[in-house]
Amino acid sequence: MSLEKVLSISGKPGLYKLKSQTRAGFLAESLLDGKTINVSGRHNVSLLSEIAIYTLSAEVPLREVFNKIATKEDGKEAISHKSSKIELEEYFFGVLPDYDEDRVYASDIKKVLQWYNLLIKNGYTDFSDKKAESKEEE
Repeated sequence: MSLEKVLSISGKPGLYKLKSQTRAGFLAESLLDGKTINVSGRHNVSLLSEIAIYTLSAEVPLREVFNKIATKEDGKEAISHKSSKIELEEYFFGVLPDYDEDRVYASDIKKVLQWYNLLIKNGYTDFSDKKAESKEEE
């Protein structure tokens, strides 16, 4: 499954997989515990495929950051998001050397690593851009 179906819901821990649409919102399954929840229009929802990280020159899509982490870790889990702030920043600097330290906070790095590890645990290893690939084929 691609990142187009993986969601982050504000106020809810972890990540969610889009299951189906309802009249008032949609159903999402937690990647943490497998429970299905009903998400209404009141919730602030972000697709992982639409999130980007600030660098000094541009915004790098989250999928590219995940690809760089996967390359560095050989497809295995990264360091724990519970590591110290300095360890997290050093690790992220090794993955994305030109990230904007003024706009990317330690809490953002923590969230990216937590999401990456959660995706790897749930068998999500393909972080390529399906839309870009289909446009190239045409």
